[in-house]
Amino acid sequence: MTTHLVAVWNHAYASTAMEAHLAVLLGHVRAWRDDRDDLDGDGVYVWWGKIRSGNRQQAWAREDAMRELSEELEGDETRELQLYLTDYRSLYVGDVGRISWEDEARSDPGHVPDYYQKDERHCDCWFQLQDIRRLVADDTIGVIQELQLLRNRNYHDRPVSLYGGMVDLPLFVERPDGRQFFDEASYAVLPNNQLWVEFDAESGGSGAMQRELRENLFGDTAWGIFEPVTRAFLATAEKVYRDHQNDDSFDFHAVLGPLAKAVEVEANARLRAAMSRVPERARQAKVDERTVDLARHGALSLGQLARVLGGERDLVQHLGKVITNGPWFTGQMPAVLDALAEARNPGSHSARVSRSVAREWRERIVGIGCQGVLVELAGSTLRASLRA
Repeated sequence: MTTHLVAVWNHAYASTAMEAHLAVLLGHVRAWRDDRDDLDGDGVYVWWGKIRSGNRQQAWAREDAMRELSEELEGDETRELQLYLTDYRSLYVGDVGRISWEDEARSDPGHVPDYYQKDERHCDCWFQLQDIRRLVADDTIGVIQELQLLRNRNYHDRPVSLYGGMVDLPLFVERPDGRQFFDEASYAVLPNNQLWVEFDAESGGSGAMQRELRENLFGDTAWGIFEPVTRAFLATAEKVYRDHQNDDSFDFHAVLGPLAKAVEVEANARLRAAMSRVPERARQAKVDERTVDLARHGALSLGQLARVLGGERDLVQHLGKVITNGPWFTGQMPAVLDALAEARNPGSHSARVSRSVAREWRERIVGIGCQGVLVELAGSTLRASLRA
């Protein structure tokens, strides 16, 4: 399995450490978008320093292992090295482009928050983060759940423990599920070719709403199954709906759009996971007049999902065997996806979405007075006997 890293940012070093790094990265993103960066995007990054504790007298015990990881990263351009960053209440993951042993605060200050130099913080090494993605915002229970998906290589491959396990940082960890956060399929769900740092900046302040949805609507189990971007879409939709539910003149596409994206992301995630258990011949499906292998094809739109799941008999037969909620996933869901696509698409162009339409789909998707679409999707996982 692939090795990744987990680190903690310490508020004693900088009370706004994460915000400072995000600000630097977003500044370079804006320069790139405005054509002020003549490096064709190569200047879009921020350095995250592994600060050396002033109390440490001995040599850094993990230096050799980190140098080996650095060489591995340099030797494989396709390698995704994930740096998980937490302050125990929130959790982010950074896309590490390379690891540096120079003092980047002095050699590349334009890509480093100024507190490193101002506070004379010395670092053992630096991580070049090309993008930063928020996984959990202001929800310690959510952080605990997310980190438990990782295995600590230096602690008998046990799940990462937020309390008691954060020693000898950064931790060297592995993801048994092989999940990637910065590949082409991950970015495909974002609008306008955004980076994750841009998407998160636009959906800021969703932490309290995400916690509210986890605690009082979906519960820990379903919420833990949802993709991180699904949680962000849900929180955005719910906040907008609550803020404008009494405004008759409001265009509720701002609610229906994110709800539809949440369903689209989850349906694709369940289908993608199932492809590892479906024979190659059954994975062949017609998408926009082309026959593609669903295991290698990117994310499908709502309409494409509806047509594939509603028309490919061989695929449907195998999905019914490998997915726990197979009869709903292949029987009822295609009609739901088709209707949702029809309701959402006019609002994506010119037609206004009414409050009544948004309310109806909100109730149906999140499960108000019914078994919601997203709860059904959360239950559409691989059968235990068929998991890798």
